[in-house]
Amino acid sequence: MSGGLLIAGAGGHGRVAAEIAALMGRWERIAFLDDRHPVLKEAAGLPVIGTLDAGRAPDEDYRSAIVAIGDAGLRLSWLDRFSEKGFALPTLVHPTAWVSGDAEIGEGTVVCAQAAVVCGARIGRGTIINTGATVDHDCVLGEGVHVCPGAHLGGAVHVGKGSWIGIGASVVQGVRIGESCVIGAGSVVIRDVPDAATVTGVPAKPIGRGGVEP
Repeated sequence: MSGGLLIAGAGGHGRVAAEIAALMGRWERIAFLDDRHPVLKEAAGLPVIGTLDAGRAPDEDYRSAIVAIGDAGLRLSWLDRFSEKGFALPTLVHPTAWVSGDAEIGEGTVVCAQAAVVCGARIGRGTIINTGATVDHDCVLGEGVHVCPGAHLGGAVHVGKGSWIGIGASVVQGVRIGESCVIGAGSVVIRDVPDAATVTGVPAKPIGRGGVEP
């Protein structure tokens, strides 16, 4: 084991990340940081030991940190802060997920239960590949992307920084999705999507602009 792991954010995604970390068995102890501290003292049976901006540096108890915040901009910003303080930023992969040995997964990324990341995929830092999502061969995902539960990316799909692929959405092979995009739940994307666009439907059509998570 390699010391302890701090998880920034004790909400739903934070509890998921904590469970994955526990199943991986790499850390002697796991604790949360959350801005609801000291009112919030525990989550998922684990201690909440301070706020996110507690000024903590790595020590013998906690050398690694993961940021489990849904908002992509905040997630990446806090990853930068923890990196600057000297924390290791691990990748969390659920034991039931499949990650090809030929795939590259950026630091601070979380791959959830029954997800698949196939050969040649390149996943940026601070990304979430959520429950049952699939990322096929040669996909390229920028930093802070969230592929929601049950979403599927065909081969060689490119997704820009901070984009959100909604629950159950499908993206046809070779499609390029820009930065800060929102792909609505259940949508089928068959053509490229420009930066900051929101698309939904079958096939997906634009309904607005702006990378706001639905």
